Amino acid sequence: MMSETALRDLNLLPKSERTTETSSKDILTKPYIEQTGENVRGKQRENIVSLVEPPPMNGKEVDHSGPEVVVTEVEYIDSDKLNDLEDVDMSLKMLLDGLGSKDWVLLCETLNNVRRFSIYHKEALQDILDNVISLVVKALKNPRSAVCKTAIMTCADIFKAFRDNVIDSLDPLLVQLLLKSSQDKRFVCEAAEKALIDLTIWVSPVLLLPKLQPYLKNRNPRIRAKASMCVSRSVPRLGAEGIKDYGIDKLIQIASSQLSDQLPESREASRALLLELQSAYEKSSVLAPEQDTSSDPPHVHSWEQFCESNLSKLSAQAVIRVTSITRESLVSGL
Repeated sequence: MMSETALRDLNLLPKSERTTETSSKDILTKPYIEQTGENVRGKQRENIVSLVEPPPMNGKEVDHSGPEVVVTEVEYIDSDKLNDLEDVDMSLKMLLDGLGSKDWVLLCETLNNVRRFSIYHKEALQDILDNVISLVVKALKNPRSAVCKTAIMTCADIFKAFRDNVIDSLDPLLVQLLLKSSQDKRFVCEAAEKALIDLTIWVSPVLLLPKLQPYLKNRNPRIRAKASMCVSRSVPRLGAEGIKDYGIDKLIQIASSQLSDQLPESREASRALLLELQSAYEKSSVLAPEQDTSSDPPHVHSWEQFCESNLSKLSAQAVIRVTSITRESLVSGL
């Protein structure tokens, strides 16, 4: 039986546009109890029982006396299913107040409006983007899963719409997304992982990588793993010239530091990044160190020599071993 505290949290969420997602786990059922009697708490207890009792065998609804019980569903709307705003000016005026509301139903609706603005009218948010992001961060910390997941989906749409313009406000968003992607609640975790993928797609790696680096040393191994995966996805977008400008020596040190990390996700991301760096180094002359032109022909540093010159002996051996074994596996698999 649900507690009185849990019952007081029950609210009505109106039906809205529906998602076509197949995961029924993303749907939360929220009964609403209309408090019209004098002895509200006693009647609430009676109605809680009616919610958990099995339906009659004949399939008919039970006619309960007392307050009306209304059951609705919280549904998460994919970005491509979101319709445009009906009244842009009015929605904009109400946006910040709605994001700061303690009414979680209104908060979810307003977060979806932020998503609509990001998709259809992003220029309208430009002047208040910092304030909007601050309130979205607050929503990410909300204990209600419905609010949290809607806020995560809002982040993804903001990243796509504003791209590098979010970089100055990214830190509080990033830490929350890394935390949410590392938790046990699966449907929240999956949404956060998708938002992090969108982040690496839409925000320039030159700007994003410095933001990610501190989390590679976080005390939480799950956060380190998620950050490592983001780094591994971002670096290939730099290209050879970008890797050179950022510093391939710096990137190989980042990758090698995660090679022996606690979680397999982090180690796998490290291996993927090392293979990317090795491929870029061997294919692009711009990444090679300054060559000794006094010799004939000029001396070219191998990948192994590059590793040994930029890493400690043990780290270099580990990197060379991993990249050699992985390359041999790829060749033998062809």
